[in-house]
Amino acid sequence: QVQVVESGGGLVQPGGSLRLSCAASGSFFSINTMGWYRQAPGKQRDLVGTITRSGSTNYAVSVKGRFTMSRDDVKNTVYLQMSSLKPEDTAVYYCNAAILARTGSNISPTWRDYWGQGTQVTVSS
Repeated sequence: QVQVVESGGGLVQPGGSLRLSCAASGSFFSINTMGWYRQAPGKQRDLVGTITRSGSTNYAVSVKGRFTMSRDDVKNTVYLQMSSLKPEDTAVYYCNAAILARTGSNISPTWRDYWGQGTQVTVSS
């Protein structure tokens, strides 16, 4: 059973910093691209950024220059370092990972997206 679990959310003042972590656990063969998404109340879930297995990153325009993603493939973990936080960054942040694993009774492993349960980030004074 593959699980993806986020941590590190909380309340932070405008201009502050916060680091989110997302760890994959369970039985799997490989992790490809990992990403962070966020969803504010009443809004759709939007992409924050992605990081490939080679370490290439891509960010939404709204966070570019303020947020940085990194990954530790030994720990199967992706990080989101958030700086210069603004009230509009308030949202539930979700982690997504493309993971190669056996599912159900299938003998051959397949790639599929796994989502975490989300972690709340609130930026407020």
